Amino acid sequence: MSLYPIAVPTFTRSLNSLRNILTKAAAHAEEQGIDPDVLVNARLAPNMFPLKRQVQIACDSARRGCGQLTGAEVPVVEDTEETFAELIARVDGSIKFVGQFKEADFEGAEAKIIELPLASGTIGLNGPTFLMSFAFANFSFHMTTAYNILRHNGVVLGKMDYLGTP
Repeated sequence: MSLYPIAVPTFTRSLNSLRNILTKAAAHAEEQGIDPDVLVNARLAPNMFPLKRQVQIACDSARRGCGQLTGAEVPVVEDTEETFAELIARVDGSIKFVGQFKEADFEGAEAKIIELPLASGTIGLNGPTFLMSFAFANFSFHMTTAYNILRHNGVVLGKMDYLGTP
């Protein structure tokens, strides 16, 4: 079973949804006369990351997930985004990176052991477990949090904005 048709289309679809969500948020801020910085720096709780960091981590998770499964070098992207335009550009870069992979790049990924450093030590996960239980889970957590920050702040978003279109 190749992990390519699971990983690349799923990350690509979700990143496109994230891009659309951010675009709607920027338009909402302009239409409502809200300083966009308020939304970019909004958080659900004082001890949670703001929207901009949620987007950064979601993008990193998609890029690193594909990179770890294929052995590809993942470019380091500095976390400097402060505007919706910059966040959208980061998402676009992640879509481009993920979209460059071909099925052949994932050959053998299902048997590969991905070593993950944890506070308590390192764990090794096989490719499918890593993709489904870590890479997708981490990506989804941060994308969902970004969506919820914007919904909480009045951006009109629905379930299909999150899910995207196939």
